[in-house]
Amino acid sequence: MDGVTVAENTDAERAALLRFVERFALVLRESGMQPMPARVFAYALADDADRYTAAELADGLQVSPAAISGAVRQLVQIGFLVREREPGTRSDLYVLDDGQLWTRFVTAELQALRRFEDVVAAGIEQLGADRPGGRRLVETQEFFAFLGEVLADAVTRWPEERERRRLG
Repeated sequence: MDGVTVAENTDAERAALLRFVERFALVLRESGMQPMPARVFAYALADDADRYTAAELADGLQVSPAAISGAVRQLVQIGFLVREREPGTRSDLYVLDDGQLWTRFVTAELQALRRFEDVVAAGIEQLGADRPGGRRLVETQEFFAFLGEVLADAVTRWPEERERRRLG
């Protein structure tokens, strides 16, 4: 592993890391992510290492390697982790793909918002907008459209804004 491993952290640092992991994983779970992928993602995001074997993730999170298997598979599928293999090794390495991580995340959320908007638009067409439920659907569609525009604009502006914030 390139980076600081769990064994190199003090007990206090490890405890603080695991407290953060559990808090952030809870927020991710409340947003719809499964529990173990949420924990693995939060750990990879906050820990100092930049690549892990499944055994290292299991050790770091104090869970069984079997619990890690499905979690990393899901995180690879959604693009949060990348699976790599070093020449001459038998273990896969999992790397947090942090290049534009949150831009990719919000872009995926934008696609979900568009699907919501499309379904609501079909509901308006089917049920009509001239009744109380229809008016609520119209407002829902307008809100999703607005939110999509704002988020798309934020994604577009983020590289410049990130640089501005880094320069302080």
